[in-house]
Amino acid sequence: MLAAERQALILDEVHRRGAARVSELAGRFDVSDMTIRRDLDALVARGALDKVHGGATSRRAPSTEEPGFAAKRLRQEAEKEAVARAAAALVQPGWAVGLSAGTTTWTLARQLRGIPRLTVVTNSMQIADVLHGDGDIDVIITGGVRTPSDALVGPVAVASLERLNLDLVFLGVHGMDPRAGFTTPNLLEADTDRALVAAGRRLGVVADHTKWGTVGISTIARLEDADVLVTDDGLPDDARRQLAEHVGELILAPTAAHENGPE
Repeated sequence: MLAAERQALILDEVHRRGAARVSELAGRFDVSDMTIRRDLDALVARGALDKVHGGATSRRAPSTEEPGFAAKRLRQEAEKEAVARAAAALVQPGWAVGLSAGTTTWTLARQLRGIPRLTVVTNSMQIADVLHGDGDIDVIITGGVRTPSDALVGPVAVASLERLNLDLVFLGVHGMDPRAGFTTPNLLEADTDRALVAAGRRLGVVADHTKWGTVGISTIARLEDADVLVTDDGLPDDARRQLAEHVGELILAPTAAHENGPE
């Protein structure tokens, strides 16, 4: 395994758990403590983690930090694929479906190809590109100002959504939290996402387990507003209990990393 690949996996592990010890990571990746320490030093130098005695802790991103689409696309790919497959199973032929911008909804869009007679409304050029050329799907794109995450937002986008009626809206989010709900780091994107949510008869949220506990500056919707939340089976037990109490339905999509149980 290359050092860069191992460091990416270490970063995911620390973010998922909040903290990890050098000895635990060495056993997890079958390398020496010294190798893990060098990996942690590299991640700390990048500002990705905080190093503590004997290990490292997660460094939560500021509530206004908005990573670009290319960077987010490489994170939790297996989890996003699992979530997308489970979410696509909720869609019926002939429906009008809304997809907010984001890498999880972009992954979902690829799973929707081939479902007959769909109309997809989105504020994402990336999603429109994925669906372009599929004769079974009509794509409607909102206008708007482009954000670092490749969302089209602002008054033009909001106005284009206000008179639409959609069967199901899928919302990708920056974070989900018991108090803050579903959030984004971009204020204009929050306005646009709220307009998209208002256009749907049902709201589905698609978010991998790492979004739990992350809070962006602006709330899009409350946890209770989600008719269904599709996440992956890496979600901690406590988060499962809290979410099950608030959302209409909680779907835990199995990932390859968890299908055979813990290592």
